[in-house]
Amino acid sequence: MNFVIDASVALSWCFEDEGDAYAVEVLRSLRSAEAVAASLWPLEVTNGLLTAERRKRIEPRAAARFARMLMALPIVIDPVARRRAFDVTLPLARRHALTAYDAAYLEVALRLGVPIATIDGPLQTAAHEEGVGVYRL
Repeated sequence: MNFVIDASVALSWCFEDEGDAYAVEVLRSLRSAEAVAASLWPLEVTNGLLTAERRKRIEPRAAARFARMLMALPIVIDPVARRRAFDVTLPLARRHALTAYDAAYLEVALRLGVPIATIDGPLQTAAHEEGVGVYRL
């Protein structure tokens, strides 16, 4: 694995008003790199798409196209272990005032020893404090 990817990066690819040059470069890097995501990533991205549909930001057909595009990318889903969730992710979330979801991405990056691709400020800060690099191209 080259890096961990979180939902903030992936969802920014879908919405022009959330467009981010860094996120676009992360997407381009997937032409030659492979990412790993925490087990909750598909659900978190799905929830973002569903919320956007309910707010009329995206049509269901466009959300389905976006989901197919994501499925074609070289993103591996890391399995969650119950003990790791309680023993590692929970303390990370407490220590850095993160959601359990964001701490899950950080836990994967720590365990695999790879940088994290995120546009989430608090997660970037926590990664830095834990000695995890933010993915740079």
